[in-house]
Amino acid sequence: MWSKAKGEENTEARRTELLQKGYELFSSKTIEAIGMRDVAKAVGCGSTSAYRYYGSKPDFVVAVATWKWEQFQEGNRKRRPTVNFEGMTAAEIFEFYLDSFLLLYNNQRDLLRFNQFFNVYVQSEHIDTETLRPYQMMIDRLKEQFHGMYLKAQQDKTLRTNEPEEKMFSKTLHLMLAVVTRYAVGLVYIPENRFDAMEELAFQKELILEKYKTM
Repeated sequence: MWSKAKGEENTEARRTELLQKGYELFSSKTIEAIGMRDVAKAVGCGSTSAYRYYGSKPDFVVAVATWKWEQFQEGNRKRRPTVNFEGMTAAEIFEFYLDSFLLLYNNQRDLLRFNQFFNVYVQSEHIDTETLRPYQMMIDRLKEQFHGMYLKAQQDKTLRTNEPEEKMFSKTLHLMLAVVTRYAVGLVYIPENRFDAMEELAFQKELILEKYKTM
C-alpha cells in the first residue's frame, strides 16, 4: 500500500509502488483498459497524487516499460559468468545474448505479454519521440553492449561482420523477441500431443547462431 516513509525515501518508494502496480494491471489486462485512476486506487492514493509523480498516462506507461526492461537487463548482468566478457569470444557473447530471450520466455512471460500491449499502445496512441526518450535510452544501452560484441567479432572473426551492425542488431532482436512473444501469448499451433516450447525456441536460437558463426 501507499508508502508512509519520509522525504526522498518516501518519493522513491511511492514511485516504485506506482510502477509495480501499473505493471501488474497493464500486463494482466491491456494498457488501454487501465487508467491512472485505477492504478492510484490499487496502491491506495488519489489520482491527483499519482499525477504528481507522472504527468500523463503516456509518461507513466513509458516509465513502467523502461523500469521493467531495465530490471531484465540487470538480471542479465548478474548471470554473466565470473569470467567477464573480456575472456569470451564474440560468438560466446552472442550466444549469451540469444539465450537471454529464452530465459525471458521461461521466467518472465508476463513481461512479454506487457511488451506486446506496450507496442500496440505506442502505435495506437501515436506516442511522440520525446515521451519515448527514456525507453529509447534504455534500448541505446543495449545497443552499446551489442556494439562491444560486434567490435570483438571484427577482431576475433568468430562471427560474420559483413552485415552492418545496426541491421544485425535489429534483425536478431526482432526475430528473437517476436518468436518468444508469440509463444508467451499463445499465438502458436498446439498439436494434439502438445509440444516442447523451449526445444522449439532453442532451435530458433541455434538457427540464428549458426547463421552468424564462422566456426
